[in-house]
This record gives sequence, structure tokens and C-alpha cells, in this order.
Amino acid sequence: MNPERRRSPRKKAAVQAEILLQGRDVSMRVSTPDLSLCGCYIENMYTLPIGARLKIGLWIEESKLRISGIVKTCDPVFGNGIQFLEMSEQDRDQLEKYLDALNED
Repeated sequence: MNPERRRSPRKKAAVQAEILLQGRDVSMRVSTPDLSLCGCYIENMYTLPIGARLKIGLWIEESKLRISGIVKTCDPVFGNGIQFLEMSEQDRDQLEKYLDALNED
């Protein structure tokens, strides 16, 4: 039995990100050790509460993808698992191309 619950596999991908919690005015800079089409893990010493809604900016190459998400897991002092909720079709296509290119390396 496979314990994997993700809809798409995460790949090792160190990407710079910016997160903004719903209802806040100040964003935080974080990085992702892994990434998929449906979510990511963010490294953050000041972890976010499960269920928190947020906006994510992911820098893929020279572009900033804009994604809305929700915090699904919390590992105190380490980071959070984020599920992507909405992104434009163009941003999704760019993320998919980036992740596919990781397979070629």
C-alpha cells in the first residue's frame, strides 16, 4: 500500500517564493525544497497554522507565478506543506514545463 496522498509527485526544486497570509499586509520570503503541480513545501522557521489561506509568488526562471493556497501541514521550526488552490492556466503551464525539465536533468 502506497502512503502517498498527493495528486502529483513532488520534485526536489529549490525555488524562491514569497507568501502573503490572507488578511496581512507584509509578505515573507521563503524557499521550497520540493515542488509539484499541486503544492509545495516551504522552509520557514516561523511556521504557519494549518488551514491558513495565502497567496504565493513562485519565481520560476525570470517569471513570478501567482498562486493561491492553503496550509495543509505544519512542522514547527522547519516549514509547512502548502496545497495550491488556484493559478492561471498560463502559470500552470509554465510550472508544468519547469517540472518536466527537472526530469531531464
